[in-house]
Amino acid sequence: RRTLNVHLVPHTHDDVGWLKTVDQYYYGLNNTIQQANVKLILDSVLNALLDPNTNQNRTFTYVETKFFSKWYTSLPTPSKQSLKELISKKQFSFANGGWSMHDEANTHYMGMIDQTTLGHTFLKKELGVVPKVGWQIDPFGHSATQGGLLTSGVGFDALYFGRIHYVDLENR
Repeated sequence: RRTLNVHLVPHTHDDVGWLKTVDQYYYGLNNTIQQANVKLILDSVLNALLDPNTNQNRTFTYVETKFFSKWYTSLPTPSKQSLKELISKKQFSFANGGWSMHDEANTHYMGMIDQTTLGHTFLKKELGVVPKVGWQIDPFGHSATQGGLLTSGVGFDALYFGRIHYVDLENR
């Protein structure tokens, strides 16, 4: 008998300025274009993970540091401390950790490096965290820069990505 292990990874992918501005995504404004409220997502996750009546094995993974930094810097000190405790218990973690989840196909490697450095610097300074997993679930193509320089070069132990070229998929 074969066993299938299924891993669910509650995570974010909040575009940093795709269809709307950063503030429109963050505050849930201009929902005629797309419904999104990043602040509400983060507030809800924090409340759910801190709720003593819920399963303490729950986890959440955050990806885009731009939104996280906006939210984190606005939190009152007790909430920041509670979040740090969740991070230390590995209930709240970070993947990728760049300022945004950059595209790979059309982005110059310096932009990829700069936005990754910006996000990692914030997480290290504020929380003492350095992401160990790359998380590219929404790129439009892949690049050697991500696979080489921005994986092992920034200390990632693994890289997960979405969207595979249809020819490559057919050959698998």
